[in-house]
Amino acid sequence: MKVELSKFRVKEGKSRRVDEWMELLNQNMDKVLLTLKDEKMYVEAIFREKDETGEYLYWFSVQGEGGIDVEESEHEIDKKHLAFWYECIDEDYPSPSITTEAVMIPDHVRKAMK
Repeated sequence: MKVELSKFRVKEGKSRRVDEWMELLNQNMDKVLLTLKDEKMYVEAIFREKDETGEYLYWFSVQGEGGIDVEESEHEIDKKHLAFWYECIDEDYPSPSITTEAVMIPDHVRKAMK
């Protein structure tokens, strides 16, 4: 099981597009949740931060082994999600190394995830 937290900077001037992106995901949650099975993604959450240095999105995920990468997905919602990603995320910004130090998931929850 892989537990991750990742931080990405939003490109300048793309805040409204991020609003649209998050609206797309939230309004199509039934389709989004269907894609998670292929990725063996048990939990995925996106957080947003705005401060004096810019705007950032954080992804928190709990994922099983052997899932497909979102780039390999044939789901239309994933294709739209990736299009927003490429438009809005500053891939030149070095994502900080956020290390998992402790994972607290009770055994009965871990078993249910699998």
